[in-house]
Amino acid sequence: MFPGSIYVAIPAMDELQDLPQTLDDLARQEGCNTFEIFVCVNQPEAYWGLPDKCAICEHNQQLLKLLETFDGVRLHVLDCASRGRGWQGKKFGVGWARKTLFDHILTFADDRDIIISLDADTRVRPHYVQSVADNMHRHPEVPAVSVPYYHPLTGNEAQDRAILRYEMYMRNYAVNLYKIGSPYSFTAVGSAIAMRAGALRKIGGITPVKSGEDFYLMQKFVKMAPISNYNDEMVYPAARLSDRVFFGTGPAIIKGCRGEWDSYPVYHHSLFDSIAQTYQLLPQLYENDVQTDFLDFLQKQFNDTHLWQSIRQNVKDYGHFVHAFHEKADGLRILQYLRQKHKDFPMTDEDALAQNLAAWLPDEQLPNLSSSFDNLTVDDLNSLRDQLFEIESSLRRLI
Repeated sequence: MFPGSIYVAIPAMDELQDLPQTLDDLARQEGCNTFEIFVCVNQPEAYWGLPDKCAICEHNQQLLKLLETFDGVRLHVLDCASRGRGWQGKKFGVGWARKTLFDHILTFADDRDIIISLDADTRVRPHYVQSVADNMHRHPEVPAVSVPYYHPLTGNEAQDRAILRYEMYMRNYAVNLYKIGSPYSFTAVGSAIAMRAGALRKIGGITPVKSGEDFYLMQKFVKMAPISNYNDEMVYPAARLSDRVFFGTGPAIIKGCRGEWDSYPVYHHSLFDSIAQTYQLLPQLYENDVQTDFLDFLQKQFNDTHLWQSIRQNVKDYGHFVHAFHEKADGLRILQYLRQKHKDFPMTDEDALAQNLAAWLPDEQLPNLSSSFDNLTVDDLNSLRDQLFEIESSLRRLI
């Protein structure tokens, strides 16, 4: 039995349709019924004066009234949507909503307590909360968990094709990072994160950027201590179009429906070779400078040809050197490196995925990827998604 308290944090803007279903899922939790839910209903204050945003304001007010009468859960509502209470200036978006929720919970939570981050349109099964509690109770050294996720299909062909392509991008990227043993082999999905309150305090809370707040949060946890990438239960985020953030699932689906996939390529496994080589050479790098393509990239990024010498002079042993190296060569730098290398990589996404699958599953019958993803059916794309999901799941269990 988990000895601490559990808090579920849910940002909500214009979620009158979806949030009640998520709350119903939480009301039906089994094994653990002592958790509390905090919902931040939010919007920019300026929306009250914008005709095209009036519907969001009205829906938020209806949601606030609905939440007053919602039974079956221990529910607390933070009203950041009513007149005079909305976001001011540059302080807006899901990042600020999560920060508001987390900061509020941290005012009373003990260090051992758990905060589960969800989204208003994310479904969970009856044992989800208990599974997170059991997981973190079994692994007291873990500051946070990147929970497995799976987007249910909608029945809308364009949206389903887009979310499947986006998941293939994310899962291919994650599998490649798992394969080379990167500490940044996590998938940052805001509705698929659980953390210890004490760990959140220690890293200074969440950075409230408009997009990518989940990525930067998990990166901060990794720089503090290894995280977990596995949980017995997963979450099921909605696959819907959204332009509320600059990047992430919603914008990816919008771009995908337009056939724009340049921002979400299928990276070939060979692009990760220099990163893997660099990891293997860390004992030598601790003693003297060595050269790899990834190390050259990092020195250019930091505009410092003596980057590693400076680190050596400021650490007391090899373990601290490795930690300092990964502080520099973090998830953001890895992604920047891969984007740069991919620009000149002469291979289609279809061929890259085919070769990746052949490398990862040499003894299995693989799907035919000789034609464009656009020529595959939704069922074909779903089979590819599921194949990557199984590969990723097996690797998550090992980390």
